[in-house]
Amino acid sequence: MKKDIVLCGVGGDGIVSVAKIISDAALNMGMNLKQSEIHGMSQRGGSVFSHLRLSDDEIFADVIPEGHADIILSSEPMEALRYLPWLSKEGWVITNNDPFINIGNYPDMELINGELGKLEHVVSFNANEIAKQLKARSNMVLLGATVPYLGIEMEKVEEAIAHIFGKKGQEVVDLNIQAVRAGYEQATAK
Repeated sequence: MKKDIVLCGVGGDGIVSVAKIISDAALNMGMNLKQSEIHGMSQRGGSVFSHLRLSDDEIFADVIPEGHADIILSSEPMEALRYLPWLSKEGWVITNNDPFINIGNYPDMELINGELGKLEHVVSFNANEIAKQLKARSNMVLLGATVPYLGIEMEKVEEAIAHIFGKKGQEVVDLNIQAVRAGYEQATAK
C-alpha cells in the first residue's frame, strides 16, 4: 500500500496533531513514512501544510510531486483549493466547508464550492459544527472522515490517539476518539 497525503489548513487548526496521529498509526502497522517540513506554523491563522507519504515499500523523497496526492485533508475550504494541483485524478479531498476568513479578500464561498463541486471525489462538510456539538476539535472530526481513504485500520488510529493524548487523561482520549468516529460516520454516510 502507498498513500501520499497533503494536510493543509491554517495555523492553530491542529494539522500537526493529525499528521502525528496518522504517522503513529502507520508506524504501528509496520509502514514506512516520510513527512515534509510543516510550513507556516509560526503564524496563528497563516497557511500550514505538510506532505505525508506512507508506504509498505521504501520511500525516497518526502515531497509529493504535483498531481500525485491520494488525499488532500484540509481544515478550511480555500486551503483545499490552494493545494489542488497536488491531487491525483483518482485522489480524494476531505475538507471542512466552514471557512476561516482571515483575509479581507477571501473568495466567495459559491466560487469555492463550485470548484470543489467539479471534483469526482470530495467529502465536504461542516466539521466545526460536529466538533462543537461534541465539545471536541474539528481536526479530529476531519481525521475521522479521512480514515476510510487512508488504508489504515480505525483500531490503529484509535491506538495512536490513546498513545499521543494518554498523558492528558482518559477523558481527552475518549473525546478525541468520539470525534474521529463522528467524522468517519460523516464520510461513510454519503
